Amino acid sequence: ETCKNLGISVVGGHTEITVGLDKPIAIGCLLGEVEKDKLVKTSGAKVGDDIILTKGIVIEGTSIIATEKERELLERGLDKQFIERCKQYIYDPGISVLKEAILANQNFKIHAMHDPTEGGIATALAEISIAADIGVLIEREKINIFPESEEIFKLYNLNILNTITSGSLLICLDEKDSEDLVNLLQENNINANVIGTIVPKDKGLKIKEKNNEILPLEYVEIDEITKIFQ
Repeated sequence: ETCKNLGISVVGGHTEITVGLDKPIAIGCLLGEVEKDKLVKTSGAKVGDDIILTKGIVIEGTSIIATEKERELLERGLDKQFIERCKQYIYDPGISVLKEAILANQNFKIHAMHDPTEGGIATALAEISIAADIGVLIEREKINIFPESEEIFKLYNLNILNTITSGSLLICLDEKDSEDLVNLLQENNINANVIGTIVPKDKGLKIKEKNNEILPLEYVEIDEITKIFQ
């Protein structure tokens, strides 16, 4: 259904039964073409760029917890309607970033884009930093977190910056264009805002907390969501 909606041709497939797996796993490999002058790499971020975040963080993480821990969440006092809303996060706001990526790339000179997945937004920013050989300064207060996500993550005491966050997109571009891009995205019903800037490499990866204290932005090799399955 998704391939049909997006005009993607399915050219092959394979299924098998494997010992040790008790549920289906789907894996896809997607190939596409892009005009040379529109190719955007993670390594393209430049010092002085603004960093835009779309939608909000832990969209997929919220859905996973609600799906896998439904009974436990009910026992902890969350109502069925709340949990169902969280389970549907993979559809609304959704984990596809296609629309915002196309809007950004067709209308602005984008230096870098990255879709945060495992390891959360902190790991994604670290990957941009490593690829582009730069530093990052973001502000916690500017990172959008959905109310349902905040409530669930408090219950499990998970670091929300280090949890799988498919559904959001990080966009780096010249600061003179960032406000116009944010406005364009919002006009197309995509929440977006500037969360920070690209800084010289020697500044490192930093986050400005709500009390204005600037601390190292720590990223992890193992996603926080694994803790709920231990």
